[in-house]
Amino acid sequence: MTAALWIVQSLLALLFFFAGGMKLVLPLEQLTGPITLPGPLLRFIGVAEVLGALGLILPGLLRIRPGLTPLAAAGLVLIMSGATVLTLAGGDTAPALIPLLVGLLSAFVAYGRWRLMPHRGPTMSGNADSGYRPRSTGS
Repeated sequence: MTAALWIVQSLLALLFFFAGGMKLVLPLEQLTGPITLPGPLLRFIGVAEVLGALGLILPGLLRIRPGLTPLAAAGLVLIMSGATVLTLAGGDTAPALIPLLVGLLSAFVAYGRWRLMPHRGPTMSGNADSGYRPRSTGS
């Protein structure tokens, strides 16, 4: 299951990094869809997609704040839900299946990294004592 999650995470990260990067690099006149969106909103979505792509990979790879991976995937589910609704509102039924599928894959990663196979934090080297001491409550 871990290998499947890593494969889906990697493919989604590539997809969102490319799609978000295009929204940030291309001129706004070239970013047209079935429904016209304001330029700042498109740029915001591009930033969110690039950050979501980084959030899918970096926490697990670097073992720093691994709980961010399911949150990034959940954010990408929201973005893809909006993309599906906008595509359907534009009158295109068949093309709406693509953002729907990407959203479902993002939901699989969110659930998989939250419940099924969560990333573990940094491993402790040396002795088992991490140096953590709970505070006394004074009773």
